[in-house]
Amino acid sequence: MSLIVPEFDDTVVVRAAEAEVLGQAPSAVTLLADADQTGGALSTQRVTLFDGANGATPHRHTRSAEMFYVLDGTAQLLSGDQVMTAGRGDLVVVPPHTAHAFAAAPGQNADLLIVLAPGVARFDYFRHLTRVAKGELPPESLLEVQNRYDNHFLHSAAWDSARG
Repeated sequence: MSLIVPEFDDTVVVRAAEAEVLGQAPSAVTLLADADQTGGALSTQRVTLFDGANGATPHRHTRSAEMFYVLDGTAQLLSGDQVMTAGRGDLVVVPPHTAHAFAAAPGQNADLLIVLAPGVARFDYFRHLTRVAKGELPPESLLEVQNRYDNHFLHSAAWDSARG
């Protein structure tokens, strides 16, 4: 096990009015702090999902753990082969190399604070996802950037079954 010692000198402050927001209902991502701002300590964003919307399909990270804190609503999360429901105030931390995914629970809204630690510069990944959603880039283009953003897609029968 190695200790990550972040290297940054200034306090990171992100004002809500200044944060970049990508997408809109049923799924929006607010970019808060990326790894380059936090000396690699973490990357964090807020994801707001409406009416059972999907957040992220099954994937894993090789270099980071991912934390999900439910600010409001009800989320459905995959960790390994386990699909769980998490409500307001619940926290789920997925270790590196573990398959995971998230969505708003069916028929519900979910507002999540998501932290990846140690951080990986991922804001451009979310911008890439937005271009895919708008049809500006093909979905297959995500396969080309998996290593850059440490976001490795995979299949999960448990997630498919839970999400129907």
